[in-house]
Amino acid sequence: MAETYTTPAKAEAPAETEIAQPPKRRRGIIVAVVVLLVLIALGIWWRSTYSEDTDDAQVNGHLIQISSRIAGQVIKIDVEENQMVQRGQEIAELDPRDFEVAVENAQAALDSAKAAAVAAKVTVPITTVNTGSNLRFAGADVSSAETQVAQAEKQLEAAHARVLQAQANNFKAQSDLERYKPLVERDVISKQQFDAAVAAADASKAALADAQATEQANQDGVRVAHDRLAQSESQLKYAQTAPQQVAAQDARARQAEAQVKQAQAELDQAKLNLSYTRIIAPEAGIITRKSVEINQNVSVGQNLLTLVSLEDLWITANFKETQLRHMQAGQKAVVHVDSTGEDYSARVTQIGGATGSVLSLFPPENATGNYVKVVQRVPVRLDFTNLAQEDPNHRLRPGLSVEPKVWVK
Repeated sequence: MAETYTTPAKAEAPAETEIAQPPKRRRGIIVAVVVLLVLIALGIWWRSTYSEDTDDAQVNGHLIQISSRIAGQVIKIDVEENQMVQRGQEIAELDPRDFEVAVENAQAALDSAKAAAVAAKVTVPITTVNTGSNLRFAGADVSSAETQVAQAEKQLEAAHARVLQAQANNFKAQSDLERYKPLVERDVISKQQFDAAVAAADASKAALADAQATEQANQDGVRVAHDRLAQSESQLKYAQTAPQQVAAQDARARQAEAQVKQAQAELDQAKLNLSYTRIIAPEAGIITRKSVEINQNVSVGQNLLTLVSLEDLWITANFKETQLRHMQAGQKAVVHVDSTGEDYSARVTQIGGATGSVLSLFPPENATGNYVKVVQRVPVRLDFTNLAQEDPNHRLRPGLSVEPKVWVK
């Protein structure tokens, strides 16, 4: 008997339920994506068109090397490494005793120069009066000497005439005596007459000697009178230099006044050197690289420490050459500082005169002809416009990395 097999009926599969997306929602997503892409494209275009930025930039400032303007020994130090100082604050002090002595010496020299100047100035009118009096006296003395010379010459002429007269008388007396000698021997004349002739001859001889002596004395008198006249004329010539003497004395007075000014300058220099014993901060900043110690002997110009100035800071930004097409001085900028996380206002003040590669220690050279164009960068200076209000606590430091953005349109 054959077995009958019955095929079981297939179970019905559950119906798959498909949830259809609404057409409006799909279109909204697509539109939102497209708008977002358009906004991103517009933002990129707007950013590239209206502003230029770079991350190759840093804060720059003045590094002031503090040194001594005089040589001396350090007796006091008022600062420490990395200490904040204000403008005019004392940093160190040198031993002032040597410079105080120099000031006292300069003051004494100034007082002496002033006294000498007063004396020289007073002497000018005195010299004027004296030289005028000497000139008048010398003129009168010359006239008197000339009169004396004339008088002496007249006296010499009279003495010479008396000598001639005495010679004539003597000649006659001697002749008479010679004639009387043979007569007295023959007793033609008496002895008394002969003695009278001898006496007359002796008297005439003595009178001749006297006349000759008087003439010699008058000759000496004429020579003395001439000498006195020469002396008077010399004194007159000297007295005639009165204007030159007054001018010379006036020049000495001016020289004395100049010496006063020189002494005053030396005193000022001594006081200035004394003030240099106090080394003060020229700007507000932070002390770094301090190498000075107490009792250290320092020389002129020796570097003692470095003062990082926080008052005059600026940005040096190295922009690509393709970013400089519309960039110029005066354009506004915003500087983002990494260390503070804040933005600061600035403006473009200078665009460098050459690229960084040209200004490097070893400028590039291309002598082989194998040239690869590389986009160069040009340093641009940005100055903060409101740093005192935006950074009152001096948080910015030279060397910090920043990201400036310059509005070129």
